[in-house]
Amino acid sequence: NSSTRVLFVSAMRSSVIRFQSPLLRRFLSSSSTSLKRTALYDLHVEKGGKMVPFCGWEMPVQYTDGVLNSHLHTRELAGLFDVSHMGQLRIHGKDRVKFLEQLVVGDIEKLDVGMGTLSVFTNEQGGVIDDTIINKHKDHLYVVINAGCADKDIAHLNERLQKFQSENPSSNVKIEILTDRSLIALQGPKAAEVLSKSGLEGLNTLPFMHGKPVKIKGVDCLITRCGYTGEDGFEISVPSDQVENIARELLGHNEVKLVGLGARDSLRLEAGLCLYGHELNDSISPVEAGLLWTIGKRRREQGGFLGSEVILRQIKEGVSRKRVGLIVSGTVARDHTPILDPHDTSKNIGEVTSGTYSPSLKKAIAIGYVPTNKSKLGSSVLVSVRDKTNEAIVTKMPFVPSRYFK
Repeated sequence: NSSTRVLFVSAMRSSVIRFQSPLLRRFLSSSSTSLKRTALYDLHVEKGGKMVPFCGWEMPVQYTDGVLNSHLHTRELAGLFDVSHMGQLRIHGKDRVKFLEQLVVGDIEKLDVGMGTLSVFTNEQGGVIDDTIINKHKDHLYVVINAGCADKDIAHLNERLQKFQSENPSSNVKIEILTDRSLIALQGPKAAEVLSKSGLEGLNTLPFMHGKPVKIKGVDCLITRCGYTGEDGFEISVPSDQVENIARELLGHNEVKLVGLGARDSLRLEAGLCLYGHELNDSISPVEAGLLWTIGKRRREQGGFLGSEVILRQIKEGVSRKRVGLIVSGTVARDHTPILDPHDTSKNIGEVTSGTYSPSLKKAIAIGYVPTNKSKLGSSVLVSVRDKTNEAIVTKMPFVPSRYFK
């Protein structure tokens, strides 16, 4: 209804501003002259994209139809996202799995060819350096990393590779940075149907978190059934000199609209997914973040990754804080909003890491960290927004049921 739309537009207007606020300063370039552009920059401008600095890139935060419409369109039909700012790597060599398993918590050895997994790079203290998607192919590993972490991730990989090679002189590992490829994501319940209309066959047999090389309109692409919205969808790696043609082909279907960073954030929040720099950082462990499921059984038994002693001890003994979902009464509680003890409002017990107005639920939602003894579903806490305290209820995530293709 109109009142809901006005409330959401007001909430999302401040969300757009937030992308240029001090809360995300470390993701942003200080000078517009240093910003990089994806191969789809001209298309974004042509389609009315509002371009903002993000992680050192000029990226569209929204289009002329606004964040609300983009969000709902993705939930109902299909949204096309430019995620080319993210880093794409291939790791080659006979020892590639052994090398990467020293750096991530996932059981990469167990993956069948074509399978992928969400994992995290950890540091020696058990904190998260970055989250990543890793796909196993016949002769290499395909790795996607966050744009805001790309430089430090690559430096970390190179540093650890030198150490690995010095300790294993006969080893064979090579890291290839894919600078000539772009990445787009087609997300929503109509995503598979649209790709089928564009000539891509066999998607009904491609499960969630599986990928394969394909041709779209004669262009060699790599498609993975995954995404960041909670919907069925695909991430498609495309040669940069062909990505505009592929994007225009997909946009030629009435079901598809371009979607920017604003709706991408509200969609992932509804899906209860982590954003690096908010729910994850160098001092938050995957156990605290609720990502225990990313640590395979063999890895829990054998360890062998950076910070494994800390993380395995946390699995055994528990942690003092946990990531939780919150349904918030009243005003949206944004990043760094204090979470207060409901029995003693002078006691700060945690912090909101992300928050927005949910178009699907028509409620304010948030993610944050609270003490483990306050993390039980249904528990009541308070959030302090503009010197006013509002109730927040610890809620199961995802806030909106996921519709991944299984």
